[in-house]
Amino acid sequence: MPAQHTSSHLANLQRDGFVVVKSIVPPEKLEALRSASRRAEQLARSGRWPHVRTVGKQFPPWDHREALEKGIWGVQHLMNPQMPGHETFTELYFAAEILGVVKELLRCEDEELVMELLNMLVRPESDFELRWHRDDIPAEASPDEETERLGRPALHTQYNIALWEDESLILVPGSHRRARTEAERNAAPFERELPGQLVVRLEPGDVAFYDNNILHRGAYDSKRQRATLHGSVGHVGGSKARARNVLQHGVGGWIDGVDLSAMRDEAERERAEGMRERLVKLASESGDVGYSLRG
Repeated sequence: MPAQHTSSHLANLQRDGFVVVKSIVPPEKLEALRSASRRAEQLARSGRWPHVRTVGKQFPPWDHREALEKGIWGVQHLMNPQMPGHETFTELYFAAEILGVVKELLRCEDEELVMELLNMLVRPESDFELRWHRDDIPAEASPDEETERLGRPALHTQYNIALWEDESLILVPGSHRRARTEAERNAAPFERELPGQLVVRLEPGDVAFYDNNILHRGAYDSKRQRATLHGSVGHVGGSKARARNVLQHGVGGWIDGVDLSAMRDEAERERAEGMRERLVKLASESGDVGYSLRG
């Protein structure tokens, strides 16, 4: 990746492992996204959309047949052309406001961006928490293994965009640059308080970009309205490990059909087409990638 001037967003991400950008979604777009998110959520809760995250299971694969019994905490594949409102979600995913920050964080240009994921995290039917984890490093990893993995360059960025107030993401700032401390390694999986932890508070329209290997967890309140768009964008330098992180979610069957026709800006549409093509190429070359984590 080319060496470029370090922006304040990048400096914050490198130091803390996350950065919050305020009001990245303007008010005039927020209501359209809320409307689309309600339709997607209703479809998923009714059992008519099989691509969901079921309560009680943290990582893929999820069995949609358990959704009506156990409830859901996420809706997958928002850009799938079979999802009602997919045009609204797709337009946001490829928006210049989002990708401009992504390019700052990855220090790259348009031709190096790769389409990845856009899912949604929603209110569960009963309170549900995720255990402490790093997305692509298992809890069993030794300190040396953690240090080696965390020392690799970031070839993607991940984010949460809040459509309503959100206080669900809990993380330990700076933990993306080091192995777990003894206290963190010995803590219970659902430990409520780790030294130095921070609750990331987002207002509607705010986005939190974060390193997916920062030590973090989620806590979801069944009584609180929630729709948080959970996405990621990749860099062409990503390896098979990055392919596994993306393709384990089952997007390979529909990515070549993503509808970009609603994008009126020709330059933005061309950038989006290139990003999609690079993901299609990644999927065709990667074969069976398996799963990053279990449980």
